[in-house]
Amino acid sequence: MASNDQLAPDGQEEITSGPRGTAQYFVRPRPTPVATPPDEDKYKYKYLIAIAVTLAAVLELIDTSIVNVAIPHMMGNLGATLDEISWVSTGYILANVIVIPMSGWLSGYFGRKRYLTGSILLFVAASFFCGAATSLGGLIFWRVVQGLGGGALLSTAQATLFEAFPPHEVGIGQAMFGVGVMVGPTMGPTLGGWIVDNYNWPWIFYINVPLGIIAAIMTMTYVHDAEHQERPDKIDVLGFLLLATCVGSLQFMLEKGERYDWFDSRLVTWLAITSAVTFVWLIWHELTVEEPIINFRVLKSRQLAAGVSIAAVLGTALFGSVFVLPIFLQSLHGLTANQTGLVILPGAIASAVTMAVVGKTANKLDARATVTVGAVLFFCSMWLMSRMTLASGPEETFWPLILRGVGLGLIFVPLTGASMAELKVNQLAQGTGMFNLTRQLGGSMGIAIMATLLTRFTSEKKALLTEHLTTMDPTTLGRLDSITRGLLARGMNPIMAKQQALSILDHQVQAQASVLAFSRIYILSGVILLAVLPLLFLFKTGKNRGAAGLAH
Repeated sequence: MASNDQLAPDGQEEITSGPRGTAQYFVRPRPTPVATPPDEDKYKYKYLIAIAVTLAAVLELIDTSIVNVAIPHMMGNLGATLDEISWVSTGYILANVIVIPMSGWLSGYFGRKRYLTGSILLFVAASFFCGAATSLGGLIFWRVVQGLGGGALLSTAQATLFEAFPPHEVGIGQAMFGVGVMVGPTMGPTLGGWIVDNYNWPWIFYINVPLGIIAAIMTMTYVHDAEHQERPDKIDVLGFLLLATCVGSLQFMLEKGERYDWFDSRLVTWLAITSAVTFVWLIWHELTVEEPIINFRVLKSRQLAAGVSIAAVLGTALFGSVFVLPIFLQSLHGLTANQTGLVILPGAIASAVTMAVVGKTANKLDARATVTVGAVLFFCSMWLMSRMTLASGPEETFWPLILRGVGLGLIFVPLTGASMAELKVNQLAQGTGMFNLTRQLGGSMGIAIMATLLTRFTSEKKALLTEHLTTMDPTTLGRLDSITRGLLARGMNPIMAKQQALSILDHQVQAQASVLAFSRIYILSGVILLAVLPLLFLFKTGKNRGAAGLAH
């Protein structure tokens, strides 16, 4: 049989030549196209993904602050001084801030699923060895390793959530993440205090192990690599070294600056110079290399540039106020760490509820409006806190902290979504890395600034109050006489009673000066957040990433 060279009709195949040259055909079905999963299958496990990555992020954030309440116990157990034991906290934070901006590059190099799961497992393993440490050196080493693992758990988790939810529900995923980010640092000292009181300090690390393993299993099972993931061919070694030197120097300066009296110290001065020089060098290098470890080019997005700037100031105001409030409650009102946590808890719940509502309606909201309202509420909260006195009870912080929680809930989710609105999918990891880095560094700066100002404001106010306490002032003499008579009535001898009365009066003046200093700190925290609001005018849109229709 001779084959026929004619083309068969579409969907048919010629097999023989029939009588009189006519071709015979049989019908062969077209190949069945590969079925693509519908959107509902693609997003089937979105909530499980959100729970997994948010749990990991919460563990990372809690470990930033949970060790603070256990420091006295660690000092006694390991025979360390306060300056030595402080490296348990400093080492963790240093490692953390170095990894955060690199997480986008690392996620692309290893694959998001492997990198995120591996980071969680590294964090878990380091947590176990921290609890098992028998020497200060060992504890600090494993805290650094823990920080390296934890650095991925913020920005990589946040970038994952942008893809885990459909565009119209992106705000829900960010709200779940935001609750963890806001509540984690607040609950750290409270949880740590409870664990240390009822068990022992190693358990503040051991508690991470079962929860971390659950998060790792869920991540391995449900998280997938980014849709537009690109693996870099080269490793930017110089970029890594410059980044580590720049961010590490800056963070160390912020952590230790108050203790070394800032720029009166040669060490702090050199750290500042090193950070500034390597920062300029880092930017120049990363903009000229083909595959940078930090893609500064994403800051061409005016939206992202404005968003990360606001995030830095938000971190300064938030962490600064979070830092001074426990000091205020514990040093002036005598509350324990657990009691302080219970006072702060309603505000954290208010923040969580607000984020849930905002996340559900994120596509209908304009970030420029919600961030403005949130900043105003935050300022009102700080103004109410500034009016507290020694006679004020912890219950008087309830409504100010509720206002602060609602304000932060109105800021975080819309600001994050709108900041990422212009970025392409393959830029999300870099964008979220910068957003989290600036917020983290802003927080460190806020704590450093507030700690310094608190000391200086207290000294200034005490000097001002002392000017009015003279032996010629009837009020002062009357107060001293009243205290002295009270001490004599308790059986103290006259000489000791007079000395003790002077000491008590000095303590009262110190307390009043502290109240005035805290008042100024609260007002300052509110003002600096209001001052950054004009940056919102740089936003091309206030819509959430999913609603803006700009991400591809």
